[in-house]
Amino acid sequence: MRKITAVEEMRAAAGETRKRGRTIGFVPTMGYLHGGHLSLVRESRKRAHTTVVSIFVNPLQFGPQEDFRRYPRDPGRDETLLEKAGVDFLFCPGDLDMYPEGFRTTVEVAGLQDRLCGRSRPGHFKGVATVVLKLFNIVRPDYAFFGQKDAQQAIILSRMAEDLNLDTKIEVLPTIREGDGLAISSRNIYLSPEERRSAPVLFRSLEEARRMFTEGERAAGPIREQMLRMIGNEALARVDYVEIVDIQTLEAVDRIEGDVLVAMAVIIGSTRLIDNIILEGKREQP
Repeated sequence: MRKITAVEEMRAAAGETRKRGRTIGFVPTMGYLHGGHLSLVRESRKRAHTTVVSIFVNPLQFGPQEDFRRYPRDPGRDETLLEKAGVDFLFCPGDLDMYPEGFRTTVEVAGLQDRLCGRSRPGHFKGVATVVLKLFNIVRPDYAFFGQKDAQQAIILSRMAEDLNLDTKIEVLPTIREGDGLAISSRNIYLSPEERRSAPVLFRSLEEARRMFTEGERAAGPIREQMLRMIGNEALARVDYVEIVDIQTLEAVDRIEGDVLVAMAVIIGSTRLIDNIILEGKREQP
């Protein structure tokens, strides 16, 4: 595995790779890698000749009261995991490499970035879209791999790629979970043992939504209310949002007639966790 920190060196290495006729799979991360990230790496190695992983804790996507400074970091462990996973290039730029003095250009995906997590984290998805577009322009991957856990992020980046005619194909892979259903996340390390025992309530409420839908419920309201009741019974849990939205527009729906995203953010103790599932509804015939 070759580790690169300079933007121009990464651009040149990617260019040489393409000249040899080799496709590039790309997994952008903020490090502190876990099984979810490694599942993306495995898929990249299946789909592409060359796999590039980036590690960059992006300051642009953190709000002033958020956890940028305390976001978990363990670069040595990350490098060992990626080496064992067969990654070809590890790209680790610094803040000034990505945002040099005078930087002032950002990317926004109107109508999608301010819903769901965007309501609670103003500017977050502007930061995500900006850094990912920059990384795409540096690496110029054929494929980029993201996890379903960050569904809103994947929807926004897919829209960006389509709207801006990018060559990169966005691939979204299933959420990787612990044995009790909790979605694997770098932020799970913040949970105390008691909070960790409470955290699977997110998955249980999503499974309840799936059960109600499978048994014929198509009104979004009763499904959402039942989820809120379940989460409300967990003393350490505080709801940020629970929403049932159209999979394309992220607008709330009253009835499930097409594919919808059931998405939530719940604060356990002081840790904000997100999770979601997709319910595949059949549209009613006119």
